[in-house]
Amino acid sequence: MAFAQTQVPEPRPGIPPGVGTGAATGAVGGAIVGGPVGAVVGGVAGAVVGGIAEASQPQFRTYVTERRHPSYRYSSDVVIGGELPSAGVTYYEVPRQYGETRYRYTVVNNRTVLVDPQTRRIVQVFD
Repeated sequence: MAFAQTQVPEPRPGIPPGVGTGAATGAVGGAIVGGPVGAVVGGVAGAVVGGIAEASQPQFRTYVTERRHPSYRYSSDVVIGGELPSAGVTYYEVPRQYGETRYRYTVVNNRTVLVDPQTRRIVQVFD
């Protein structure tokens, strides 16, 4: 039986608190279960600490769609880590029924995203 050790990464500017730890923990768990591919998948899954859990995502998408918020037109790609502008974007609170989070959601290029309100960086994209 193999044992894995992990070090908690040092906080880095622009990366939300807990993401590095979540990614490291997910990568270790994934590696134990699925080897190198499992490490990659586990790292990505663990990275969205404080995001919307996968089980709640369909209901959350329905919730956002029913609100009919206007979509902000963004000239860059809508990707995790992308930084939204300081003006023109409206952020909405995530209802508690979808989990406790410090993040806010908005609609960008007709895609729902979760954003860190302090840095305006996208932390989760919903398709």
